[in-house]
Amino acid sequence: MFGHLLLATAVVGAALGIGVVGYHFFGGLPWIDSLLNASMILGGMGPVDPITTDAGKYFASFYALFSGLLFIGAASILLAPFLHRVMHKLHLDERSLDDRTLDDRTPRDPGG
Repeated sequence: MFGHLLLATAVVGAALGIGVVGYHFFGGLPWIDSLLNASMILGGMGPVDPITTDAGKYFASFYALFSGLLFIGAASILLAPFLHRVMHKLHLDERSLDDRTLDDRTPRDPGG
């Protein structure tokens, strides 16, 4: 479970780095403002500073979409071990599903 947390943290950190660099170079913002904007977008709060360049606006729109998908991915990485254990507790593992499928295919006696 610790590995999943580490992976999700690394993915979010890399995305934050992409956002900081993008806002700095495409949006023309200082480094600290780039960090603030990237953090706010990743956190789902929205941008803080207005972007005036066309390249910055394109980057901001793609980064916002990317951040939304990244949030879903990071949540999936974090929830996967928990949901896997729940499925095992409910006996929803692969073997029990195969057994149910085979039972459903067993021919029934039409006369009885």
